[in-house]
Amino acid sequence: MSDLKAKLGLNVFKPLPSPHIRIRPGMERDPRLKAAVRACPAGLYAEGADGVFTLSIDGCLECGTCRIACGTAVLEWGYPEGGAGVQFRFG
Repeated sequence: MSDLKAKLGLNVFKPLPSPHIRIRPGMERDPRLKAAVRACPAGLYAEGADGVFTLSIDGCLECGTCRIACGTAVLEWGYPEGGAGVQFRFG
């Protein structure tokens, strides 16, 4: 696992003014988001002790795993505009 984290650390992430993935308003407690917590390879989803799910977009790999795992009823998902988002560095 540390090899994966080291390789992910080589990537560069250029943020957008607004995130390209959002949890739809009112869906922050939806149990389908547990799949994103388990499946996101960058570990960007978390469940709080109060059952509210959060998403930290920095470091997103734009792989779409969360969209497939949760569905579009829970997430607003799109690719970032050109020049923003992840730039992969292979190490």
